[in-house]
Amino acid sequence: MTTERDLGPQLSARLTYLLKRALIDLEHLHAEYLAPVGVSGRELAVLLLLDSHSPESQQQVAGRLGVDRTTMVALLDGLEAKGLVTRHADAGDRRRNVVELTGTGRAVLGQAVHASDEAERQLLADLDDAESAQLRTLLTRLARTVRSPRTDGSRHS
Repeated sequence: MTTERDLGPQLSARLTYLLKRALIDLEHLHAEYLAPVGVSGRELAVLLLLDSHSPESQQQVAGRLGVDRTTMVALLDGLEAKGLVTRHADAGDRRRNVVELTGTGRAVLGQAVHASDEAERQLLADLDDAESAQLRTLLTRLARTVRSPRTDGSRHS
């Protein structure tokens, strides 16, 4: 296991490093806990989105998740092969493919959410409930703040 001493204080205190390290750890935990359910973390994100926005077009799902069209098609192909989603032409616009959860998809989603919750509990095991809630609150605030790259070369003071 890499320690602060191995990395040095400048790197180990950088937000980029800390967030990336937490993400890598959570991805490994998700892989471990989701494997018995038969879905990946990326597939879980698609299922969660469809559960709250179904029916959606492939393009809408890709846009909401911030993934390119090719990646979305591959994700949906995999989910469809597992019988978790179905795609069909929209009755109102035949050019548009609509994606919906199947009954099996809803059942697997419930199992996957439980597994994901356990992975998150493992990641946050060293934090108490208040600290875990505070971390979620702070990350939610950061995630909801829309930032665009500065193009004029100036910096915030």
